Amino acid sequence: MRNIIIPVSHDIFIKDPLSSALGKRILKESLALIEVKGIEAFNFKILSSKVECTEAAIYRYFENKNKLLLYYINWYWGWLEYNLVYCTANLESPADKLKMAISLLVEGPLYQENQYLNIHSLNRVVWEESNKSFMIRELKSDTKSKMLQQFYDFSERLKDLIIAYKPDFPFPKVLVSTLIWSSILNTFSQRHMADLIEENFNGQNKVDFYYNMVFNSLKR
Repeated sequence: MRNIIIPVSHDIFIKDPLSSALGKRILKESLALIEVKGIEAFNFKILSSKVECTEAAIYRYFENKNKLLLYYINWYWGWLEYNLVYCTANLESPADKLKMAISLLVEGPLYQENQYLNIHSLNRVVWEESNKSFMIRELKSDTKSKMLQQFYDFSERLKDLIIAYKPDFPFPKVLVSTLIWSSILNTFSQRHMADLIEENFNGQNKVDFYYNMVFNSLKR
């Protein structure tokens, strides 16, 4: 999977950043900067200094930093979907496939090597910054232009796993949404509002919590 390129919508970028050496440097350095500074403190002026190019050159690739963040979010969910496909290919039980999906969602991608992006940094940025791209008034129009296509694709695949396990469950989409957003918000709280989360909510305890949440819901 090291050479895989996630097909991000052309609505997100002006020029494909993977089409040039400068574009690849922009992706690499901006991801590292956002991981450290956060998207609020990050800007193209800081990035231009790091990449050693003009701000104008960066704007040839991305309209603004929010579109750049959307690029990373789509890449992450596309990468997670590839992981899910690979990790469930040899599993026959619907329960085992669903457990694998939950583990990947909660713990992050099993495959961490990619020549284009640092997957560990990507994982951290998505968990820290996702709500700033999703919870916006313009989301409806963005959805129509497929700016969040990879996220929707992963959600759809997870919904299908739930239906395969429990065909008569009435709210598979709601369960998927609850699972994804709960894992994102709880991870954010662990890092920034630690008093809201138990200290031992990590590792297998964390995974088991979500196993129980999902499978207990599906017992109804």
